[in-house]
Amino acid sequence: MKNLCKFLAFLALMLVSACTEDIVFEKVEGETMVGVEATFTDELKCHEAILSYTTDLYFEEEIQMVTGATVYVTDGEDTVYYHESAERPGHYFTDLVAGKRNRLYRFCADIPDEYEGVLHVFSDSYLGDNVEVIDSLVIKPFNGAQDSLPNVIFGDTIEWVYPYFQSLPDPSVVYMPMIYKNDSLITDTLGKCMVIPIGGYAGYYVNGPEMQEENKEIPVHYFMKKELSEGDRVRVDLYNVPMEYVYFYYSIILSNSNNPMMGAPSNVDSNIQPAGRTVGWFLTAAVVSAETVFKDEY
Repeated sequence: MKNLCKFLAFLALMLVSACTEDIVFEKVEGETMVGVEATFTDELKCHEAILSYTTDLYFEEEIQMVTGATVYVTDGEDTVYYHESAERPGHYFTDLVAGKRNRLYRFCADIPDEYEGVLHVFSDSYLGDNVEVIDSLVIKPFNGAQDSLPNVIFGDTIEWVYPYFQSLPDPSVVYMPMIYKNDSLITDTLGKCMVIPIGGYAGYYVNGPEMQEENKEIPVHYFMKKELSEGDRVRVDLYNVPMEYVYFYYSIILSNSNNPMMGAPSNVDSNIQPAGRTVGWFLTAAVVSAETVFKDEY
C-alpha cells in the first residue's frame, strides 16, 4: 500500500510539473497516407472496412474519407465485395456473410489516385481457429487475495466478468473480448479493449476449479457496480486474434495520449501495403459468444 501511495504521489507531481511551462511543438507534416481499419470474421454479419486519409499531428484539418474505392476480400476461391454506405462516406460493408476458419484472406482496396490513376491497397491475414463454445458467463466480485492489487484499489465497487471455457492447446493463442451491455458495444475503441495471452494456461479449462484454487481466474472485463442493474444483459464476443495484431494493439495504446508530456512516442504497426503509402490493420478472427443476465446476488 505504501508503494501505491508513493506511485500516486509521483504521478501527481508529474502532472503538476508538466503544466508549469508552455511547450511549443513545431507542426510535423508528411505525405498523406491511406488509413485502413477493416475486419473479416467467421460471424454471419455485415463486415466493415473504414478508409480515410491521414491528417496532421494535431488534427487541425478535418479528416477526409476515401470514397469511390473498390473494396473486397478473397481467399483465392471466393471473393466478397464491400459496398460503400450512402450515409457514411468512407465506410464500406459486405452483405451478410461469414468467413471460414483456417483460411488465408487477402483484403484489397483499389482507390482512385490523382498520380497513379489507381492505388492498389492490400493486406493478408490468416483467419485461425477458436474454441467451439463458452460454457457460461458469470459476473461476480474479484476472486483473489484481499491484499491483491485489484482488491486494494477497487474493493467491492467492481463487478468482474468471467467466461468459462476449454481453452485451445496452443500457448500462442491471444483472446480479445468485445463486451456488450443490452446490445450496446462497451469496448467501442481499442483503448477500452484488453488482450489476453493464454500462455501457460493453454489447454486449461479457463476459470475452472483448478484456476480458482490457485486464485488465478481470468476476468475479461469489469463494471462499476453503479453501471449494472438487475436484469441487464451482458454479452462477450471472444476473438482469437493473431499475435501480430497484439503488437498493433500495444503500439496504438502506447501512442494514444492527449498529453504530449505523458504519452510515449511510437510508430504504429501496420499490416497494410504498400508500405509508406498506407497505415492501419486488416483483422481476421474466429469469434465465439456468450451472454448472461446480471443478478445482484454476490
